[in-house]
Amino acid sequence: MKLIGITQRVVIDPKHGERRNALDQRWPAFLAVAGLAAIPLPNQPDLAVQLAEASGIRGLVLTGGNDLAQYGGDAPERDATETALIAWSRGRASPVLGVCRGMQVIQQDFGVALERASGHVTPSHPAVVEGAPRNVNSYHNFFARASVPELQVWGTAWDGSVEAVRHAREPILAVMWHPERVAPFDERDIAMFRRFFGTMA
Repeated sequence: MKLIGITQRVVIDPKHGERRNALDQRWPAFLAVAGLAAIPLPNQPDLAVQLAEASGIRGLVLTGGNDLAQYGGDAPERDATETALIAWSRGRASPVLGVCRGMQVIQQDFGVALERASGHVTPSHPAVVEGAPRNVNSYHNFFARASVPELQVWGTAWDGSVEAVRHAREPILAVMWHPERVAPFDERDIAMFRRFFGTMA
């Protein structure tokens, strides 16, 4: 298995006065079938980069959860951590794959504006991915209607909003749907992760 890093959402527990890092238990199972194992990275920029460096990860997944602080989100430490990890990864030409919020932080990093979404919290909606119709899930409060030259659009939702992007030259890929929330896992998503991280059999 190839070792990668994975980011975590911030969960606020007022009962115990804690800000917790959390990862959906479906992520390790999905990554395993794609030939990947992940080290969860803490929402502390310096420590996350140090752990990524020391562990020798060979890629990064930016997961969903938490709106960006710029758009009213409550986890600025996560924004700072993922921004630092993107910079670290790009400096090493290491693959970065964003999912939902992960795509949004990549878009923010490239100056893409987001706007509030309507009707984008649903277990299934129509989209066009790589020129082919497909239904995907949707659990986000914001989206983009356009991109920038560096981030090429390769998927759109039924309303024309951007559903997937990839960098024109660097190993950066992102989707708005959650592959880990599909049961059973979709073979197209598994193949996408395998191709991107180079774990094809």
